[in-house]
Amino acid sequence: MDAESRADAARHLPSPETAPWAGAPRRVLTGRDAAAIIIGIVIGAGIFKAPSIIAANTTGEGTLLLAWLLGGLVSIAGALCYGELAGAYPHTGGEYHFLTHAYGRSAAFLFAWSRLTVLQTGSIALLAFVLGDYAAELLPLGPAGPALYAGATVVALTALNLAGLRTSTRVHTFATAAIVVGLLFVAVAGLLYEGAPRFESPPTDALQPAFGLAMVFVLLTYGGWNEAAYISAELRDARTGMVRVLVGSLGAIACIYLLVNLAYLNVLGLEGMRQSEVVTADAMRLVLGEAGARFAAALIAIAALTSINVSILTGARTNFALARDFPLFRFLGRWNDDTNTPTAALLVQGAITLLLVLVGALSRSGFQTMVEYVSPVFWLFFLLSAASLMVLRRRDPSRPRPFRVPLYPLTPLVFIATCAYMLYSSLAYTGFGALLGVAILGCGVPLLFFKDRKPATIRR
Repeated sequence: MDAESRADAARHLPSPETAPWAGAPRRVLTGRDAAAIIIGIVIGAGIFKAPSIIAANTTGEGTLLLAWLLGGLVSIAGALCYGELAGAYPHTGGEYHFLTHAYGRSAAFLFAWSRLTVLQTGSIALLAFVLGDYAAELLPLGPAGPALYAGATVVALTALNLAGLRTSTRVHTFATAAIVVGLLFVAVAGLLYEGAPRFESPPTDALQPAFGLAMVFVLLTYGGWNEAAYISAELRDARTGMVRVLVGSLGAIACIYLLVNLAYLNVLGLEGMRQSEVVTADAMRLVLGEAGARFAAALIAIAALTSINVSILTGARTNFALARDFPLFRFLGRWNDDTNTPTAALLVQGAITLLLVLVGALSRSGFQTMVEYVSPVFWLFFLLSAASLMVLRRRDPSRPRPFRVPLYPLTPLVFIATCAYMLYSSLAYTGFGALLGVAILGCGVPLLFFKDRKPATIRR
């Protein structure tokens, strides 16, 4: 990006305090609130669905635990990169803001477009389908039951976020605490279990481990911590506190994941994990009977709800940033001072998510379709965001950086390489959902020519 382009970008990056319209984010979130948001979105449905797939693609218990440990280390490497970026460039737009400074307004526009239409809305939809599938098992509503439950969840949690940031984060903090306590209970109960696993080993030729595929699901389970970048402008101590929150939260999550997998191994054994479709429920059923299985189901429901809630919260804030910088989307820039929420952005995000729920319902495999829909676009922009740290170090060396990534440039290079591998993997297993996601991203390219056009005004 040349000097003229950088100047143009700067002119279109108003700070929250100098926005040209009424209302702007306020620094009301504490470190505890931010940690609850990160932990709540990371510990979602993944830890309850992925362990059996990961076990099936590792050669032994040691390899299984190594995969989880590596996932935590890679995530912390990424968090260190994001900690420097968030400290140097705190902004409600998060990654969108980083990309604007590093690559210019066109790249940032495409990211914001994909965030609105693919990334965040698709993630909310896939989590809603997880909850919908579970709810449909408890109270069937026919073939459309999962989609109906998913849609109702999106509507209810969007309404909760419209009620206000403090209301949303208080509910979220309570739910996150319940999930952490529940997982620790699963870990302790499983580690204390003294019975023998009840699963028989499959034939040796039936197992074809693929450690790379295992890491895909491990990193999926750790995914979501980058959402913290979108609340940096609302964190009281964003410049130095964000990296502490990120690293501390991911360290705690890695410990929880390791303990829970040790418990699964103790109760089910490696072969039992490989055969289980619902590993947490199966483990708790062996330890506590049907009451344990019901407890696991309730824990899964709370985790899915919590992840959906925080995804709605952070996603709408990128849309708010999009409106502030591009006149074409100015209608998304309404901030409600009374509730401290981007009202219009929340409503539009909810409407698009409901459309994706409909797409998932028509595909008859809502969760899988939404995972395919999100993955290639997600890893593309994750890679670009990670690389923006190195770009901005070179291009903007005088910028104050309260925190600097240790072992630079090795740390960001390791994380960038991981993102590149994940991008390749998401494209190598392309399905209908992935093609649709890439096509929707492509639809943003023609909009680049209109991104700065102001909406037409009606003459009186």
